Amino acid sequence: MKEWIKARQTKYTAYVTAYVIVILAVLSIVNFLANRHNKSYDSTANKRYSLSDQTIKVVKNLKQDVKITYYDASTRFQQAKDLLDRYDTLSPRLSVEYVDPYKKPQIARAAGVRTEGTIHVESGAKREEARSLTEEEITGALIRAIKTGERKVCFVKGSGEHSIDESGRDGYSQFKESLEKSNYKTQSISLLEKPEIPSDCTIVVVGGPRKDYLAPAVDAIRKFVENGGRLAVFLDPPLKMGREEIDENPLLTQMLEKWGVTLNKDLVLDTSGIGQLFGLSAAAPLVASYEYHPIVREMRDIATAFPLARSLETKSGDKTTVDKLFSTTENSFATTNLSSPEVRQSAKDKKGPLTLGAAITYNTGKENNNGRVVVVGSSSWVANGFLRFNGNRDLALNMANWLSSDEDLISIRPKDREDRRLNMTRRQMSTVFYLSVVLLPLLAVASGITVWWRRR
Repeated sequence: MKEWIKARQTKYTAYVTAYVIVILAVLSIVNFLANRHNKSYDSTANKRYSLSDQTIKVVKNLKQDVKITYYDASTRFQQAKDLLDRYDTLSPRLSVEYVDPYKKPQIARAAGVRTEGTIHVESGAKREEARSLTEEEITGALIRAIKTGERKVCFVKGSGEHSIDESGRDGYSQFKESLEKSNYKTQSISLLEKPEIPSDCTIVVVGGPRKDYLAPAVDAIRKFVENGGRLAVFLDPPLKMGREEIDENPLLTQMLEKWGVTLNKDLVLDTSGIGQLFGLSAAAPLVASYEYHPIVREMRDIATAFPLARSLETKSGDKTTVDKLFSTTENSFATTNLSSPEVRQSAKDKKGPLTLGAAITYNTGKENNNGRVVVVGSSSWVANGFLRFNGNRDLALNMANWLSSDEDLISIRPKDREDRRLNMTRRQMSTVFYLSVVLLPLLAVASGITVWWRRR
């Protein structure tokens, strides 16, 4: 009997030991995999705890090792980990280190850290600093660290174009800031003083001139593109109303027409009424229909708006390949009445969908040195008053990326997270308190007493 009990105890002990070993092995494997492949699901409506498409694309496509170092007091590491650990899990080529400058002053001093909350992004010998603990700043610093070579965007001035130094509604200062965050340098150039594109200009932007360009300026732009340069033309319809009329700019439009893009002398209006939901008028048509060009491939289901826009006609030529980029909805039309602020649709008006943007590739005959041009029939869509509208900024930066041959950066970028906190007045808080803390429990008690009384 004792031997049987002893054998049985030995048998159960072996089973328990085996079960414990199996459970520990499973837990170890699960913990190892969870550590290597950290997955989470963001159920917030505004994706507050998710990285943007651009960040994911840039980090996952890293070709070299990148290190992000966060310098702050140890008690504040957690607020940085909530964001930086999401970067760390995307690629084995990216690592994150947290340094307390008070505990390791020699490391902070060697890195030149003088303030708490400093963030350095390093790739090889190149180091960039993110100015704040936000995804936009960190991803911008990451792009600057991994990209080699200088890219400069030159804005033409002197004929009434939007100014990159103007911070008002019609200025391009926010567009300039967005470009600089994306590793581009910016400057203004005048083709009146010297009709020649500087050699260090990667992209030239013609941003809504109100006055005609002279022949020397147009020739300088034409030579720039035909020698492999990159050009963005945002040209408004020649409106003849208000204090500041817009010239037709015949030499500039003729040059674009020879390359395959005809800018019609019309004004596109949207009659769908959808724009009113965003506070827009019919003169700012919405676009949600995009082609399959690299510039707009990532823009599916993201609306953009183009105030005071003209329609385009496209046709490829002997040396040019022209692609449509985006069009208006069917509930739009183009009027040739450019002198009256009140426009009514007539049978003569061209009906939508209407093309508002196009991309041109100019064959220079030299390998990997083709000219590239983007044409949009509106200039205010990237002005300060509209750049932050829905997908406008993404579209503008995607154009810059394509023009500078940085197609790997084309995507949807980080946006400011919407603050969805519930703010209530004192009266509303009192109402919620009495309903949830007083009334509902009393109703539950009353229901219980009623049931007891009936069954008594």
